[in-house]
Amino acid sequence: MTCIVGLIEGDRVWMGGDSAGVSGLDITVRADTKVFRNGPFLIGFTSSFRMGQLLAYKLRVPEMEQHGDVFRFMVTSFVDAVRDCLKEGGYAQRSNDAESGGSFLVAFRGRLFSIQSDYQVCEALRGYHAIGCGADYALGSLASTAGEDGEGRVRRALEIAELFSGGVRAPFRIECLENADAEQHRPLMTVAA
Repeated sequence: MTCIVGLIEGDRVWMGGDSAGVSGLDITVRADTKVFRNGPFLIGFTSSFRMGQLLAYKLRVPEMEQHGDVFRFMVTSFVDAVRDCLKEGGYAQRSNDAESGGSFLVAFRGRLFSIQSDYQVCEALRGYHAIGCGADYALGSLASTAGEDGEGRVRRALEIAELFSGGVRAPFRIECLENADAEQHRPLMTVAA
């Protein structure tokens, strides 16, 4: 189920998600959103609505120092808070001494991160990312719409994912997280020729 799309555009991060709840061959268009704000974070989830509800209403992350290392903060303080939240909420799973959660995108301080089910933190150099069963279609769309406006690119990526994936459904919710000092927190991006 799901398509969550994130895109960095200057000092903004756009994030959008669909409304599908899928169980086997059954689909429910849900009123509760997969994209939401929690303090300074913009979060979009896949995997489980229970996980998303915990991230929206129970997750509490300590504040980061103003000029601290953002990636280090995400890998340590943020992920530690997520792990505690999911364990306390009865969602985290344990198998063969390995703990797992679910997948979601996080925008913070002008940057976009993907948190994987093993709690690894990914920051793609391309400046956009997508997760869920519609991710491949959305990524193709994002790659082909470079140069267009951010909100339009996210909307188009979700529309393309819905067109080709049975687990993606409108309506789409698109949010924008603005950060006036995003550039000072963004790592250098290198583009291969």
